Amino acid sequence: MDKSKMKKILILFLSTVFLLIADRSPLSAQASSLKPQTHTFALADSVFLLDGKPFQMISGEMHAPRIPREYWRARMKMAKAMGLNTIGTYVFWNAHEPMPGKYDFKGNNDIAEFVKIAGEEGLFVVLRPSPYVCAEWEFGGYPWWLLKDKTMKVRSEDPKFLTAYKNYIDQVAKQLAPLQVTHGGNILMVQFENEYGSYGDDKAYLATNAKLFRDAGFDGILFTCDGPGQMPRGYLPGFLPAVNGLENPAEVKALINKYHNGKGPYYVAEWYPGWFDDWGKKHADVSGKEAAEKLDKILSAGISINMYMFHGGTTRGFMNGANMNRQNPYSPQVSSYDYDAPLDEAGNPTEKFMQFRGVIAKHLPAGEKLPEIPQKQKTISIPTIKLNAFAGLFAQLPKPIEAKMPVCFEDLNQGYGFVLYRTILKNKADGLLKIKEMRDYATVFINGKMVNTLDRRLKQDSLMLQNVAPNSVLDILVENNGRINYGPFLNDNRQGITESVTLNGTELQNWKMYRFPFENLAGWKFTAKNSIGKPALYKGTFNLDDTGDTYLDMHNFGKGFVFLNGHNLGKYWQIGPQQTIYVPSVWLKKGQNVVVIFDELKSGHTQLSALNHPVLDQLAATK
Repeated sequence: MDKSKMKKILILFLSTVFLLIADRSPLSAQASSLKPQTHTFALADSVFLLDGKPFQMISGEMHAPRIPREYWRARMKMAKAMGLNTIGTYVFWNAHEPMPGKYDFKGNNDIAEFVKIAGEEGLFVVLRPSPYVCAEWEFGGYPWWLLKDKTMKVRSEDPKFLTAYKNYIDQVAKQLAPLQVTHGGNILMVQFENEYGSYGDDKAYLATNAKLFRDAGFDGILFTCDGPGQMPRGYLPGFLPAVNGLENPAEVKALINKYHNGKGPYYVAEWYPGWFDDWGKKHADVSGKEAAEKLDKILSAGISINMYMFHGGTTRGFMNGANMNRQNPYSPQVSSYDYDAPLDEAGNPTEKFMQFRGVIAKHLPAGEKLPEIPQKQKTISIPTIKLNAFAGLFAQLPKPIEAKMPVCFEDLNQGYGFVLYRTILKNKADGLLKIKEMRDYATVFINGKMVNTLDRRLKQDSLMLQNVAPNSVLDILVENNGRINYGPFLNDNRQGITESVTLNGTELQNWKMYRFPFENLAGWKFTAKNSIGKPALYKGTFNLDDTGDTYLDMHNFGKGFVFLNGHNLGKYWQIGPQQTIYVPSVWLKKGQNVVVIFDELKSGHTQLSALNHPVLDQLAATK
């Protein structure tokens, strides 16, 4: 046996012994007699025990950053009305530590308040703060700045990664450890790794995760979750293994028994009654009737369940992720996280909600009734909005960073948005222009005129130039379309032009790079002159006497994003399936409202329409 393998086994053994001694048992969350509490929560051989009695978790997933804070309580009330008794929720590292050491637990990132509201509404919480979350979220939840160090390996025992990880999880624990059931709160369990079996097979690393959580103050039940084929690699002996995506009750019990000393309890940590959408692909459509029948069988078997998602909400800003593996190309997700869930993107109950409510009602304890269903969100129709102020991207270039070779986003100290790469073609150009490892979408210009686009989804990285005059300006506007959030390529997630640009095999040099992170729109100057043929911002104002939820109709636009009253509502793209952008009423105002649209593909816009319903299922006629 080689020394490295012996070292890993020793680390695993010592870590497990430490955890067992520190907890007396990692399978018990009985509170210390010195601390006040209202509940106990523990594991029995086949069921969970709440206050010593069998308890079946009927849980649904929701994520605080995907729901306006003002709507958190309303979504919780809907969860109770469908029959849920628990909320599952991820915690996103990149939302809470956008830059190293700069923590944000305020506003829509106030995860402690999210948990407290759940408790006030009579809901327990299963907390999932493992730094990797997947979740169709940018970089699987990891902050982009981890990629600034090319040698760092995320999701590993790299000391540099573990230092950043520890700093973060300690801050999360300050917010949430006091809300565990062991301290009188409503957090029943905490997940310390997420589908690790899909990525690696290092038990020592898993043990390190558990120790970091314990050291931070998470002293209740810890667990992992994995798909059926992932569990052999992703579980850690001594801790509850939950399963994702398995619906057959007998198979659920057999699998967990196999990896948990022949016993339960049995928990499906992610059951999928819907699915997410990718750009350029059909909208997810999962049968509510069939899903309800499966839910009934799972609950009848006494298995606890977390439906992913109960309510998806919206992935706003630039925080969508992407999938990619060795068989399938890069595929970014849309901004709408509707997920074909029981509660739609705007928080309204669907037919699926009613079907699930009917099933859950059958499994209520004798004498219990479900609460009334709250009213749907009010919607409004907005008249056509006139766009009458414009700001061309090329007309307001910031100070560039100059380098011999192109520099990626991370080395430019930029996480999201766009970078414009510019160089001069000194000689006449004919031939193949190739951008090696371009991430993720590029619009190419010669002397300010768009000549083509390159799309990583379609494995495009080159185009032919013909008869380009000497001293022409080559501009390549590169967009981060969403870092990979799942699969084997997490450590290969740098953005922009990550290697080189060649013309007929010869590297082009002497670049200027203009950064457009679009964190906000401060500093942009708008004029009455419309922009034709180039990327631009389009601004309009409209007045309202009353507010309500609504949707912006983006059918006539190309590709970009939308700001409303300072909020980045998310992305649009003409290829679909998403063709509208959801506007929550709480971000509208009585009186004047301001909307700004960035479009990198189409130009000359003069108006924007709105709808009182979403369009999430229309693909463009051509890709």
